[in-house]
Amino acid sequence: MSFHELSDGQQLPAVGFGTYKLNGITGAHAITSAIKAGYRLLDTAFNYQNEGTVGQAIKASHVSRDELIITSKLPGKYYSDQQASIDLIQESLFRSKLDYFDLYLLHWPNPIDDHYVEAWNTLIQAQKFGLVKSIGVCNFLPEHLERLQAETGHLPVVNQIELHPFFNQAEMRAYNSEHNILTEAWSPLGRASDLLTNPTLVDIAKKYHKNVGQLILKWEISLGVLPIPKATHFARQVSNLDIFDFDITEDDMARINALSKPDGRTNNQDPASYQEF
Repeated sequence: MSFHELSDGQQLPAVGFGTYKLNGITGAHAITSAIKAGYRLLDTAFNYQNEGTVGQAIKASHVSRDELIITSKLPGKYYSDQQASIDLIQESLFRSKLDYFDLYLLHWPNPIDDHYVEAWNTLIQAQKFGLVKSIGVCNFLPEHLERLQAETGHLPVVNQIELHPFFNQAEMRAYNSEHNILTEAWSPLGRASDLLTNPTLVDIAKKYHKNVGQLILKWEISLGVLPIPKATHFARQVSNLDIFDFDITEDDMARINALSKPDGRTNNQDPASYQEF
């Protein structure tokens, strides 16, 4: 496993584990299984309603807390109220049975409400209070990031965005890289869409004796992106980590990048107008 070093010095592993829709006892079992498979970065959110599930999985794994990197996210409906946001972060920690989050993110910019700068200031305060180690954002566009820089003087260390071969986010990746912001990929496998049966990807995967999921995750890592795949079964969890024994050629990287489409988002969630669920 290789690592990314964030602009604030914290290190993140090259692959994380997504926990969206992993709830209750079955979710806890799946997350504990992922930890045993070797994942050390777990990604949750208040709106996933499973921070307690993640905490239970961590407890059951018997892996030391300092070996794990736990991410959660602030929902947009709290952005305008700093005290309510701080209380919510503390509540999330209580649910997770944790003393701090290693990484804490704004979930969406919610530009129609236009409170994301206020919320970013709240995360800066939460970091000073020791509630969170590193702070970042999800789904922020350049115009949102430029406002954060102009009005607070602080840029996020991470920008987690939708990214997969049908939507490779080349311009956003370039912007993040230029500003020393790590790009994380949610829905890195396209939410198990027809991406996994795409003929081009199937053909390239056979060349490397890998499955399509492994090929996609390796492609993302090769782009300098940190993917956060979700898998409920141990065999698939292990498979998604078995991607460090091959390299994709430049020609094959180009073939995969050629699959990207301007309208490649899976659910048309454009951060320029989308309001968080």
